[in-house]
Amino acid sequence: MARWGADPAPGGSGGLVRLYHVSKAYLAGSWALRDVSLELEKGEIAFVTGPSGAGKSTLMRLMFAAERPSEGQILLLGRNLGRLGPVGIAQLRRRIGVVFQDFKLLHRRTVEDNVGVTLDVMGVPGPERKARVFAMLKRVGLQHRRHQHPLSLSGGEQQRLALARALVNDPEVLLADEPTGNLDPELTLEIMDLIASVAARGTAVFVATHDHALVDRYGKRRLRLEAGRLVEDVRLGRP
Repeated sequence: MARWGADPAPGGSGGLVRLYHVSKAYLAGSWALRDVSLELEKGEIAFVTGPSGAGKSTLMRLMFAAERPSEGQILLLGRNLGRLGPVGIAQLRRRIGVVFQDFKLLHRRTVEDNVGVTLDVMGVPGPERKARVFAMLKRVGLQHRRHQHPLSLSGGEQQRLALARALVNDPEVLLADEPTGNLDPELTLEIMDLIASVAARGTAVFVATHDHALVDRYGKRRLRLEAGRLVEDVRLGRP
């Protein structure tokens, strides 16, 4: 089995995200993920399903390089994560968007600043930053809350804020861990329509979810994890 940082298997099709025999153990003999291989192409949406503890969040953390696999390798946007140091990983993260299950919002910063922090890192000039942040907040219905702080928002509003932050830099890859978990049905559809529109422009999207109705409505691909193993990878045949 390939180890972290080894050369990738030959003959890959060049997907934006590629995993080769990836495993993750937190304790000896206790596997959170086991021998997972998959690819995600430009503009593709993949819904990752499975019961709690199946490995969905672990898979997301590995693709974001928040953790390293115990075995196997991950290529993101053509870069082998095992060969990147902290600076290389930071640069690569500017090209992806992440919605964490616990949001990871900056509670001492305003809503506007939470969305703009990625653009600050990218060095986007002030006037452009302001315009892009406002446009993104308007897309998620939070423009009227832009001067408030995250703790003053409802759970659903915090979730929309996290999505706005993930999308403001027009990412090439979006990793979304339960992005609609705290939303009512109507808002869930609005947010998923937004995510689908991002994919239509070429972003590769991973969505971890327990909502099977959501998968049936939007999914062209379903990945199912059980006990850390990828037990299902199907295209649903939607147009």
